[in-house]
Amino acid sequence: MISFSTFRFAVGVVVGAITIISCSELFPGAPEENELLDGPVAGLTPDQHAAFIRGDIAFNDDVFHPGNGLGPIFVATSCGSCHPGDGKGHPFTTLTRFGQVDPSGNHYLQNGGPQLQNRAIPGYDIEEIPAGTTSSKFTPPANTGLGYLETVPEETLLDMADPLDSNGDGISGAVSWINVPDFVSTENHFRFNGKFIGRFGKKAATFNLLHQTVNAYIEDMGITTHYHPEELLHGKTGVIMNDPVPDPEVLQSAVDDVVFYLRTLKAPHPRNESSEDVLKGKNIFLQVGCEQCHKQKLMSGYSPIDAISFREVHPYTDLLLHDMGPGLDDGYTEGSALTSEWRTPPLWGLGLSRDSQGGTYYLLHDGRARSIMEAILLHGGEAQASRDAFNTLNEADQQELILFLESL
Repeated sequence: MISFSTFRFAVGVVVGAITIISCSELFPGAPEENELLDGPVAGLTPDQHAAFIRGDIAFNDDVFHPGNGLGPIFVATSCGSCHPGDGKGHPFTTLTRFGQVDPSGNHYLQNGGPQLQNRAIPGYDIEEIPAGTTSSKFTPPANTGLGYLETVPEETLLDMADPLDSNGDGISGAVSWINVPDFVSTENHFRFNGKFIGRFGKKAATFNLLHQTVNAYIEDMGITTHYHPEELLHGKTGVIMNDPVPDPEVLQSAVDDVVFYLRTLKAPHPRNESSEDVLKGKNIFLQVGCEQCHKQKLMSGYSPIDAISFREVHPYTDLLLHDMGPGLDDGYTEGSALTSEWRTPPLWGLGLSRDSQGGTYYLLHDGRARSIMEAILLHGGEAQASRDAFNTLNEADQQELILFLESL
């Protein structure tokens, strides 16, 4: 005879098995690696992986409020709110820049430039763009693979640049020459008339990921750091906006962890790259000349992080400035870029953009393009010939090119 305890155990095993089977049918499995933008590069050491996790927490989980230093004027309350899942932002998180109409510099730094802080904590007024000032909208970019792009040698950028179009191909990419703040080390970097080569941001007006991160803390969230200990100047009053929280409002170690996190985020993994239609689309991409600016292959340079040092990557960018024509000229610029010049955005991860943008595309610098097709058709200037070549394709070829871009 089976004892009650034995019977109860057997029933428990059966119920448990049924529960496991039922749950596996009810809940989806973990997403594939190529369906996610976030995650570390392969090959980090245990200590580096720990630093990555600390940076991940500081980037995605640290939410600021008046009690820990938010503002007083700001745009967002956390890094992750502008880059959900380390992907692109959407109209709600789009930034507004103003105050510079030519390469001579921003003339509204005493009026709140270069960025509008359109939110404020209680008791403070938001900023407004000064009357008659040209402004532009900047949609937050995806964060993945940035460590590789940060180390692409400057010699490579200068070799790809052809500002005078000396080869006559209609493509005249130029490096962006920018002023660099004192907290950024520029040792062993090219210098021209006191300026250095920028590579991040819509206008390539940011030198490296430390520069980018410190700017985001202060300009986006109003958070002071060891690197930038002063609060923001309010555009309306011209007065520094002090708050009751002691400065700096975040530890240097937290900023450094975020920088490490950004440097060691993986590059997006392509999907369906062996598909016949995707391969056809890639060939069409090359034939119509898109690769002249969206370089499919770059080699990273030396990094103390071995996992990203001297690696071949496929970001589909040259990190250079290109004149995109009057249709994309907002009348605003940064650094040495003309108002119609924009840094070539990396295309890797493009097909996953909708996941962080609410299920739809918001492409180009300001999110105006609601599809890949629309983004292509808005290209002008140096990209006019490629756009014209795209327009001559039959519908099937156009769709295969778009299918390739969605696979990246």
